[in-house]
Amino acid sequence: MARRFLVGFTAVTAAALAVAGCSSSSPKSASSPSPSISSPGSSPTSDSSAGPASPSGSDLVSFGASSPGSSAPVTAGGHLVIGAADFSESEVLANLYALLAKKAGYTTEIKTVTTREIYEPALQDGQIDIVPDYAATFTEYLNDKKNGANATVVATTDKDTTLVQLNKLASPLGLKALEPSNAADENAFAVTTTYAKAHNLTTLSDLGKSGLSIKLAAPAECKSRPFCGGALTTNYGIKISQYDPFDFDSVPAKQAVKTGKDDVVEVATDDGALSDYNLVILQDDKHVQLADNLVPIVGKKYANDATLAAAINALAPILTSADLGMLDNDVDANKELPSAVAKTYLTSKDLL
Repeated sequence: MARRFLVGFTAVTAAALAVAGCSSSSPKSASSPSPSISSPGSSPTSDSSAGPASPSGSDLVSFGASSPGSSAPVTAGGHLVIGAADFSESEVLANLYALLAKKAGYTTEIKTVTTREIYEPALQDGQIDIVPDYAATFTEYLNDKKNGANATVVATTDKDTTLVQLNKLASPLGLKALEPSNAADENAFAVTTTYAKAHNLTTLSDLGKSGLSIKLAAPAECKSRPFCGGALTTNYGIKISQYDPFDFDSVPAKQAVKTGKDDVVEVATDDGALSDYNLVILQDDKHVQLADNLVPIVGKKYANDATLAAAINALAPILTSADLGMLDNDVDANKELPSAVAKTYLTSKDLL
């Protein structure tokens, strides 16, 4: 799934999300204080079934991590801490990076991360070494952080142009964006087919013109972000009576709309499981959302590591949007482990 509004995280086990073959195995608000990292095996601070909660401890949580005194050999490549948000797409991408890095001689561990406000400072101070993100969204996150919430948008729908702008903003922070992949998706908003037919809706403009007041299932920060709540209210004139906080494009969020608890859910355009919940995307007919190419963001410690860059960049020309939807579906619908899905995919593309 997509990723722009990462919030909260659920309890995950090392067994479920351990990195295959590793050392032990979704943009617009002010920056938060630098986080601490919990020790391996510590539990997350919120449960998605109850919606996001205020952090009550660490905002970075280990899973699949090396334990002190591990017998795994230390390689010349060094040890990488890979960030993964708690939704399937990010978890699969983190596992793809881990396997490619291992092949290049690195040991790895994966840590669950929450919002960009948490993991971007962690990339700067060395708590996280690499994290999957989305080119246009991360560009605008850094742009707004530097130039203010009303900064002129510098991201475009062209991934190479956006990459230049992204690295102009990232470089002074010691960060580096690697090659964006061909895979891209966008934020989207879905309703049930029944709701769409009852109100004659096919586009977001239709929803705005209908005058309906909606309950929106979306991450907690959606309300303040211009590509989420801002897009609906400002660009489309949609009335939102209630924000119901859920992890981005999560099963509970989609279930809330399917059952009628909420009216609209924020999803990803590459979500292949929407039909399972009787959901249909309302078209972004004003083209507010930018096509976001997946991009690895490397932290200060490894920003100039050419070996790591070459290893991770091998994925960029191979991964397509169709592939991404398939990988997401393997985890969400087929209940496969992200580590297994990642390994199968890389093997099928002769990257392992």
